[in-house]
Amino acid sequence: MAATVVRLGGNVEVVCESGSVSDSAVCVLGTGLIGGSVLRAAAGAGYEAWGYNRSEAGVRAARADGFDVDDDIGAVLRRAAVADALVVIGVPMPALNSILSAVVEFAPGCPLTDVISVKAPVAAAVHRHELDARYVGGHPMAGTAESGWAASAPDLFRGAAWAVGVDPGTQVRPWTRVVRLALDCGAVVVPVLAAEHDRAVARISHLPHVLAEALAVAGAGGGDLALGLAAGSFRDGTRVAATAPDLVRAICEPNSAALLEAVDDVLRLLTDARDRLAADATLGPLIDAGYSERDRYDTLARWDITDIRPGDHDWLERLREAGRGGGVIREL
Repeated sequence: MAATVVRLGGNVEVVCESGSVSDSAVCVLGTGLIGGSVLRAAAGAGYEAWGYNRSEAGVRAARADGFDVDDDIGAVLRRAAVADALVVIGVPMPALNSILSAVVEFAPGCPLTDVISVKAPVAAAVHRHELDARYVGGHPMAGTAESGWAASAPDLFRGAAWAVGVDPGTQVRPWTRVVRLALDCGAVVVPVLAAEHDRAVARISHLPHVLAEALAVAGAGGGDLALGLAAGSFRDGTRVAATAPDLVRAICEPNSAALLEAVDDVLRLLTDARDRLAADATLGPLIDAGYSERDRYDTLARWDITDIRPGDHDWLERLREAGRGGGVIREL
C-alpha cells in the first residue's frame, strides 16, 4: 500500500497507510445552515463535494445555486462508498439514528464525522451502529439565528474554532481527513474529548440560547413601550432567540445534564444579585466579575500545536492536553 506523509505544523509528520489523506471527496448528509456551509466551503476549496437533503425544497434550492444535492440517500451514500468520501453528518440530533442506519447500509467503510452540537450522545449512537473505527467527532463553533440552505455561506467557518475529537480509539487517517476539511473550510482546529466538549458548549453555546429566550420573554413583559425602546443590548442579548424553536430544542436538550449545571450556576449568580438589590440596591460583585471574564474572553491567546506526532503512542493524550490549554491546529 502507498504511504502518504503529511506535515502538521513545522516538524510533525503523519504517515498514513491504506490510502492518501489527499483524498478530496466529501459527502454531506443534511444541507441546512451548517451542513450546507460545509458543502459550499468544501466545494470552494476544491473538493469533489455532494450532499443529501430530505427536503425536496432544500434540494431544489441547493441545485439552483449549482450544488450537487439529492434526496435519495441510498444513491448519495453509494457514491460515497465508491469514492471513499469523508461522510459529514449535518442533521439535527433527532434525525441521527436514521442517518447512521443508512450509512451502515450503504457506506459503512467510509470515514465519518459530524457537525452536531453535542459529541458524547453522537459518539454513543455511532457506537451502537458499530461505526466507531472510522468515526471522528466534529463541531464547528459558528452559526447564525437563521436556518436552512438559504442561510448557509462558504465563509461561515472563516477563523472559527472547529472542535475535533481525540477520544480513545481515534484512528489517524480519518482524524487527519477531518482536520484537513476543517482547515480547508477556514477554521482552526481545537482537539477535544467528547465529554469535555459537551460541558464546555453547555456554558458558551447552549446556555446563551436559554438566557436569550428568558431575556426575550422578560423584555416583552414590559409591553410595547419596552420593546419600542429596546436597542443594542436587548437586540444582541436576544439574537439567538430568533432561532427556530425546534432547532433550539434539538441543539440544547441532548446536552441536558451539562446544561443543567450551567443553569444552576447562573441561578446562583442571579439570586445573589437579586438579594443584594433587595438589601441595598446594589448588584454586588457580579458586574465586576462579568466585566473581568468578558475581558478574559476577548484577550484569550491561542497557540499553535506543532510538536505532536499523530500516531505515536501518546498522541491523543498530548493533543487533549494541548486543546485544554488553548492550543489549536492551523495547518496540515
